[in-house]
Amino acid sequence: MSLKQYAKRDFRKYDIWQLSHQLTLEIYYVSKGFPKEEQFNITSQIRRACVSIPTNISEGCGRNSDKEFNQYLNIALGSTSETEY
Repeated sequence: MSLKQYAKRDFRKYDIWQLSHQLTLEIYYVSKGFPKEEQFNITSQIRRACVSIPTNISEGCGRNSDKEFNQYLNIALGSTSETEY
């Protein structure tokens, strides 16, 4: 059996994961144009916050209970607010 067969949820099937993945790709594209002096400041921060959204959704999908899954969705929601700011 493959690891995928053991997984309870497939994060790729969630619309919110797909949207957040596309947002992450767009943030990386747009932030390439940010000033070089911001590379290790705002550029890094917004990229880390944004990539945290789909990452937490996918990690939550690999957890064993709905409670754990919800916890990771809440973390993703917090990262969404951080990215928006």
